[in-house]
Formats: sequence, C-alpha cells, structure tokens
Amino acid sequence: MPWTDHLTDLSDRASHALAALPPRDLPAGTVLFRPGDRAQGFLVVVSGRVEVFLTGATGREILLYAVEPGQSCIRTTLGLIGGEAYTGEAIAAHSLRAVLIPAGLFDRLMQDEPAFRGFVLKSFARRMADVTRLLEQVAFARVESRLAAALLDLARDGTVHATQAELAARIGTAREVVSRRLEAFHRAGWVETQRGGVRLIDSAALDRVARDGL
Repeated sequence: MPWTDHLTDLSDRASHALAALPPRDLPAGTVLFRPGDRAQGFLVVVSGRVEVFLTGATGREILLYAVEPGQSCIRTTLGLIGGEAYTGEAIAAHSLRAVLIPAGLFDRLMQDEPAFRGFVLKSFARRMADVTRLLEQVAFARVESRLAAALLDLARDGTVHATQAELAARIGTAREVVSRRLEAFHRAGWVETQRGGVRLIDSAALDRVARDGL
C-alpha cells in the first residue's frame, strides 16, 4: 500500500510532491532524535515502530509513546509548529521504513492543504490523549496494576520478550521496582521469569490485578 494512502483528499500538486519523497530504510536501534535536537521534518512511519522515551535527571526512562504506521510523533509536531527542541529520544524499535516530509514542505502543506492539516491535528489530538492517559496511569494506578497490564499487552504466545529495564520504562518506574513486583508475581504462581523475558502462568490473575488499577 502506498504510504500516501494515509493522506486522502489532497490536491494533485500535494500528492505528487509527497509521492516523490524517497522512503528511508533504517535498522532497529537507530536513534532518530535526541534531547536538544531540532525537528528537520515530519516523519511518517510506513512500516515498523518508533519508540519515544523521556529520561529523568536520575537516568530513569519512561516510554512516552510509540509511533506506528498512520500515526504521528507529537514531539515532532511541536518542534515544527512551535519551534520547540526535542526533550526526548526516539529509537527505531524494529526495522523501520519511513518518509521524512521536509520542514518547508510541511509548512506549505499545513497552510494550503486542509486534508493534510486535518491529518496532522487529528493525529496530534489522539497522541495528546494517549500521553494524558499515560500520565493518569503513572500518577494514580498502582505499580502492580500497570505491570500486570503491560505483561498482558506485550505477551505473545504466553511469553513477554522484554527486559526488566524495558518493562520499567514502559510503566514509568524503576527497574528495581519491576524486579520486586515480578518476584511477588512469581511467588503467587502468576509468572515465571526468564532471561530477557517473562512467561505468563496465570493470565486471569494478572487481568484481575490490572483491572484493580482502573
């Protein structure tokens, strides 16, 4: 599917300008931006996944959000519209194919193309809702509930392939906290910890814990 299929009702001129942009193939682990960088353009993910992290003064990370095909990066939108430098770091979580709409073309499309402007603003609104939901969970939901929900969300065939540090970044806590909670889950007979992963033994119990935090 052409990547421009996410952008409908554009003028012929805009469609041709976007279709001429070359896609870039980037390996997993590529850093797309770091704190202090300036947005060079509007990144459209064609395939793969970009994860955006914030890192506190203590070095603790939190996964702020992920960008998948058809979605946009709120930090990039802020940088292009508001001139803000990045405060987080974006990393390609998997092999990535993406198209970069240069800042000049982005400005012209925002001004002249209602459909493009609508796509950007709707994506921005959805992302803001995701970030607000994350802040609510970090502020008000118990760590046990957030961890149980993350395990259920990430599990494939009953196994979560993620380190404790990655789980900690995802739920906004420290790795040591995740380690203690996983040990408690293990004693309860809900999970088995493995090198670089977690096997779910009692998903129903984890679901009850996850729902207790809602």
